[in-house]
Amino acid sequence: MRHISILVPVGDAIIDTIIGSYNLLMMANAYYKGIKKLKENRFKIDLVGLNLESVQYNDFFQVIPTKAINEIFKTDLIIVTAISGNLKKEIENNKSFIPWIKQQRIENDAEIASLCKGALLLAETGLLNGKSCATHWTTHELFRQRYPQVKLVPENIISEDNGIYSSGGAYSFLNFLLYLIEKYYGRETAIWCSKVSEIELDRIDQRHFIIFNGQKKHNDPAIREAQIFIENNYEEKLNIDQIADMFSISSRNFLRRFKKATSNTPSEYIQRVKIEAAKKKLESSVLTVNEVMYRVGYNDEKAFRNTFRKYTGLSPLVYRSKYNREMALS
Repeated sequence: MRHISILVPVGDAIIDTIIGSYNLLMMANAYYKGIKKLKENRFKIDLVGLNLESVQYNDFFQVIPTKAINEIFKTDLIIVTAISGNLKKEIENNKSFIPWIKQQRIENDAEIASLCKGALLLAETGLLNGKSCATHWTTHELFRQRYPQVKLVPENIISEDNGIYSSGGAYSFLNFLLYLIEKYYGRETAIWCSKVSEIELDRIDQRHFIIFNGQKKHNDPAIREAQIFIENNYEEKLNIDQIADMFSISSRNFLRRFKKATSNTPSEYIQRVKIEAAKKKLESSVLTVNEVMYRVGYNDEKAFRNTFRKYTGLSPLVYRSKYNREMALS
């Protein structure tokens, strides 16, 4: 029998990723055992803690690990569930998992899958260096700063790189678990779990969930002022050289400082601000797509649609039908 370890972090964590993972995998176990007429489950599944003490979450819920890390000598798949709250503090609280995860990967070739913000704990092992990784969009800035050697794929719900997996945020971990179930149990079992749980199968993109707020937690006040100017004047045709001149910065230096501070070039930042404004208008008004396009400062229909799809994964028309209540009910 093969083995799956679902981590039970201490401190603040998203308990749903622990319970949801356990329930879905046990469901897959039961169905696979039935269709294959097996005498035992395909996988033994343990809730693995730093020790066997119960862990309390949100003052209300307790999870009791079935095994401690020092009792697991070999596992085939480690699921790194999601930490939350003060992420730097929670990484520190759970750092004792790190050598165990590394040992299982190096000595036993265990595969590893992080859920949501669990990607930060996985990245602490160094096993993600040079590899692709997905995580919740609210942690992208911190992740880039803390793990520059990891290739963040912000649009993905699912990332796979040589036996190390990661997923996008929040309840998209359920879609990711179906992906893992298909890998470990087969397509038929994944489809059955999808239908019984009413979870969409094969959803891989999280771009249309991302809300762009701009990265302003940096130490360059001139660039912060430039960001605010862009956000207040997105309806206009903005010229990067003129913006740089407004703040008495050379164009070349402005480009360098802006990229360093925000992780976007000025052109990318302008595009993202305009598209975020367009999204809000498509969600809440009865304006046509072309009317929205003009109101956010675009004159080229093709350029607007291509840029919109680049940052949301959807066309403006599909986005409006998905998120605009009046359109959804019409």
